[in-house]
Amino acid sequence: MARARVEQVRPSARLGDGTLATIAPSEYDTGWELIVDGTPQSHVDLDDPTHLHFEYVLRMAAVIDRLKLPGQPLTAVHLGAGALTVPRYIEATRPGSRQQVIELEQPLVDLVREHLPLPRGAAIRVRIGDARIGLARLPRALVGAVDVLVSDVYAGAQTPAHLTTVEFYREAAALLAPDGVLLVNVADGAGLAFARRQVATVREVLPHVIVLAEVQTLKGRRFGNLVVAASPSPLPTQWLPRLMAAGPHPAKVAEGQEVDEFARGARIATDGDATPSPKPAASVFER
Repeated sequence: MARARVEQVRPSARLGDGTLATIAPSEYDTGWELIVDGTPQSHVDLDDPTHLHFEYVLRMAAVIDRLKLPGQPLTAVHLGAGALTVPRYIEATRPGSRQQVIELEQPLVDLVREHLPLPRGAAIRVRIGDARIGLARLPRALVGAVDVLVSDVYAGAQTPAHLTTVEFYREAAALLAPDGVLLVNVADGAGLAFARRQVATVREVLPHVIVLAEVQTLKGRRFGNLVVAASPSPLPTQWLPRLMAAGPHPAKVAEGQEVDEFARGARIATDGDATPSPKPAASVFER
């Protein structure tokens, strides 16, 4: 009954920038999609939170799965709520985890909570505000204690410039535990100029960096999402290349010298010269 009602009504909310956020049944899979200004931003399967449809989210989950012992609770911070896909995944796979989410748009949070409710008892706190300002307002006990910090903030189809700079990444890295991991969703197209600059910028702050992406995207041949994973400590990559190659969406893990070459010559982004991520062509999201 709930699915039929959502299909008919297509719940929506007007966001602060005038764009429309809508919840709709997935056209390609089970579950629901959150669509903002025509851009699919999240996929959620309420019956199975471990069912991750978007490729880049699967790659983030593959890294998260390798943190600490399997099933061990994590302390997580998420910048950008979307439909709370990754917080739901962590709650399902690591019960007892403590999670904080920072989201700019209260109407978006209200829409998701009403029509895609969180599991009862989940320790997921959502704070409203700008992601960067919100970092400084998190409980001081989180400084140096966060196991995974996910940066996945989009205004429409672009990441705001102030969330791409070396100053921002320093603020984020201060929250990480000694073996904590920063995960950044980077969208870019031909040439990967923005992604290369992001990798160089993250590496200025955290010494251990890998990049996970579909092979043609990593080569800069088409627009897509790259996941940048970074940590103060060596990353748990032993099984990642095999997992990424196996699919269901085959991908590659770039590390070591390959990351050196990827970022070579790229200029570090600062608060004084950063730009938003490139806007994809409308055809990228055609259905």
